Amino acid sequence: MTIVKTQSVMEWYEAGKVHKALWRSEKGLPPPKKIVVADDTLKADEAYRLACEGTAFLWRGDFQNARQLLVAMSRRIDRKPRKPALSRAEGAPVLSGEAFNLHRQAQAQRARVLATILIPLDADYAIPLRRAPEVRQACREVYGVADEASVVSLRELSGLIGAHEWRKKGVEIAALGERIYPHYGVYSPVRGEYLALVGSAPLPAAELAFDIGTGTGVLAALLVRRGIKRVVATDQDPRALACARENLNRLGLDAQVDVVQADLFPPARAPLIVCNPPWIPARPSSAIEYAIYDPDSRMLRGFLDGLAAHLTPGGEGWLVISDIAEHLGLRARAALLAWIAAAGLRVVDRMDIKPHHPKASDDGDPLHAARAAEITSLWRLAAVQ
Repeated sequence: MTIVKTQSVMEWYEAGKVHKALWRSEKGLPPPKKIVVADDTLKADEAYRLACEGTAFLWRGDFQNARQLLVAMSRRIDRKPRKPALSRAEGAPVLSGEAFNLHRQAQAQRARVLATILIPLDADYAIPLRRAPEVRQACREVYGVADEASVVSLRELSGLIGAHEWRKKGVEIAALGERIYPHYGVYSPVRGEYLALVGSAPLPAAELAFDIGTGTGVLAALLVRRGIKRVVATDQDPRALACARENLNRLGLDAQVDVVQADLFPPARAPLIVCNPPWIPARPSSAIEYAIYDPDSRMLRGFLDGLAAHLTPGGEGWLVISDIAEHLGLRARAALLAWIAAAGLRVVDRMDIKPHHPKASDDGDPLHAARAAEITSLWRLAAVQ
């Protein structure tokens, strides 16, 4: 699935006449149909009620007050009664896929309500509101150069600002002893357990490796630091390609890594091919979710189906994947094993590690049982001779 960014025109009535501006939505959402002009006099209860009914608010008040209103509306959503977190006893069945789907539906409804506070942007991305932050660079990094006024939801704008800070500060990667700087829409490598697996698995050879779906380029960098002489890193997302190239250049590894645009494999063979596909077989709803959700396990199955044809004799494919989908009832272990066998592959070994992210210990999370049971694995695969 491809998400097309929306750049349609938003219209609203203000000061006795119709106004228009470019509508921006990285999620591909259409502009809201019902829009009212709002300011600091709007109360949170009223805003929440109207937002639930589909009304959006073009903000003309203090920017910081708009942020406080967003927080207040979020609290009202969280205040709604919800089903208790599902638990799973040792040996009990996995959670049903329905529980996960209900969780995603609730997340989508939350996002719709919180996206109703709209912020105007001048042609140079300045925000014409009191106490507004400087967001020009953050907007240029995502939207490119602009020459006309536009409108964006405060929630999306907050995401842009947060991504800009990640891009400036970077993420410390213990396995590299360096920082990686993710771009907006490119998954940030904050979960270190899969990097630890790639950093410790025995290398089958040192001359060449492919990194399939490179993202930030972190695995390509790690492979070079482990002694691989040359890495070909592929991705089909232009943002990921630019991000990987920037990170590898910053690390001084660009001469050893070729970053190429490709859907999975480059047209060659290698003794080591590494892939860390999205772990959950579900439909992504925004650009950043492509690193989390793999509809119909497309990337996973594409990697497995093409692996044998791209390995040199005696080579290995490293599949780095969590079993979270199994605990959510979205994919069975038997299905994964069947896909491996059908692709003409055999399992050489499997290395497991327990993740330690905060949600694994949050028993208030609706998906806590699955996250608490999750294991991340590196499957060492070889072609059947």
